[in-house]
Amino acid sequence: MNSELKPLTIDDGEQTAIAPPPSATHPTRSAGPAAEIAKRISFFERLISFPAMLGALLVAGAFLPLRLFVVDPDLWWHIKVGEGILASHRWPTVDPFSFTVAGQPWMAYEWLGEVLLAATNRVAGIRGLDALRIFLCFAVLLAVYALATLRSGNAKAGFAATAVLIALTTPSFSGRPQMLGYLFLIVTLILLERFRQGRQQALWFLPVLFVLWVNTHGSFVVGIGAIAVYYLGGLWEFRAGDIESRRWLPAERQKLSLVFLLCLAALMITPYGTRLATYPFDMAFSQPINVGNILEWQSMPFNLLGGKLFLALLLGFLIAQATLRLKWRPDEFALFLFGTAMACLHLRFILVFVPFCAPLLATILARWTPPYSRAKDLLAMNAAIMALVAAGIFHYFPSTSSLEQSVARDYPVGAVAYLQQHPVPGRMYNSYGFGGYLIWALGPDHKVFLDGRGDVYERGGVLADYLHIANLKPGAFAVLRSYGIQSCLVERDEGLAAALSNSPEWNKVYSDQLSSLFVRGEAPEPVHAN
Repeated sequence: MNSELKPLTIDDGEQTAIAPPPSATHPTRSAGPAAEIAKRISFFERLISFPAMLGALLVAGAFLPLRLFVVDPDLWWHIKVGEGILASHRWPTVDPFSFTVAGQPWMAYEWLGEVLLAATNRVAGIRGLDALRIFLCFAVLLAVYALATLRSGNAKAGFAATAVLIALTTPSFSGRPQMLGYLFLIVTLILLERFRQGRQQALWFLPVLFVLWVNTHGSFVVGIGAIAVYYLGGLWEFRAGDIESRRWLPAERQKLSLVFLLCLAALMITPYGTRLATYPFDMAFSQPINVGNILEWQSMPFNLLGGKLFLALLLGFLIAQATLRLKWRPDEFALFLFGTAMACLHLRFILVFVPFCAPLLATILARWTPPYSRAKDLLAMNAAIMALVAAGIFHYFPSTSSLEQSVARDYPVGAVAYLQQHPVPGRMYNSYGFGGYLIWALGPDHKVFLDGRGDVYERGGVLADYLHIANLKPGAFAVLRSYGIQSCLVERDEGLAAALSNSPEWNKVYSDQLSSLFVRGEAPEPVHAN
């Protein structure tokens, strides 16, 4: 049996009746207030409906792993960039944070998200940053649920599809501007699906969305590609195997063409002109060392649990397609294949795969899932469950002290405190994961060797030199000397720490469970912190 290609609607289990006309004598008194009350009741009922309660359950399921405050190393320099923009009302054009590439061209290509992070940190500190991270993760999850429900016409199937994908998404959730980019991608897909289902006005929001998107994260290029694929999928009416296409009506094609052109024009509305629009291509084709060595750019690890779940999902889709002979639109199937390929090539794109997969998975599950019936809804029970979820999140939300302990576990908090009391002379080499935190914690007077901004360091040759040193390749110490390094702050268990410990040229002046600080030449008695 073939799946329907026609727009789907949710069956609410109620009969539709023609309302009687308002009283001819007192039209306002008889219809106005009653209609307004009915509208408010209807909105409240939707707010505590069964589909809304399923969304609350998704939020509860995601909150459990999200309670662990795992801070991406790039968060810290993102905040510092945002603080600089807020303070100066200027956008950086050269590197302000390092001594290795100081003054070289660099632009804040995610500046709008960085301003949001800095403003949040200014108002609410580390707890506010964690709340923003969790809120963005919830927003992405609920947007996937809305998209899957909209495409399948079945809230239960949308819930099931999103729940299956939670295990793939939560490890990739972070507090970086990229979360806004993924949210914008899902909103774009929702607006396109609403357009296909006859809600024509939804499309006009896209150009505004792309103005925000291009200033927030480079994933806007995926959104532009999605609109192009969506448009091309309706230029011809054809059937090829399990792929079926309906030709756009002339009015639909004209509106899509105009909106697409407006979205392209929106990419030029940035503080850097058109340079932000070209940055994703620079990342893809001009930064091989960055892409080849940073963890999130590595390929899908099929030997780990997440990779095995991803593979099981793909195999399940192939089995369902072979046995059920499902019919798909060319645009949605092409985007699914694109998302699959990108997730296999680069682990970070699992959050691109998820919104392309969820609508198809929900459509498959809808074949065996009865639709939501409003007549059978238990509003009081829904409200009680949603209240419990909200209370649980509020009660178990991490405290400031627990968040600070999490930061101290992953970043050199103790070493920074030592440096503030015992400044070391000269230039300091630092491990890659420490650079962003040093920028945030030590302020503008301390210049780092490198941080997470791989683009500027690769162009300056510093990233290649860092890998030479960190991997202890022949001549590693000579490379250190070429930069005039007088101290090294490194992870305690990395190979360079052992090499420095065994060198008579270097002395360990501080160490704790995470980091070790070495200085060249004579030094005071070492400090060992717990």
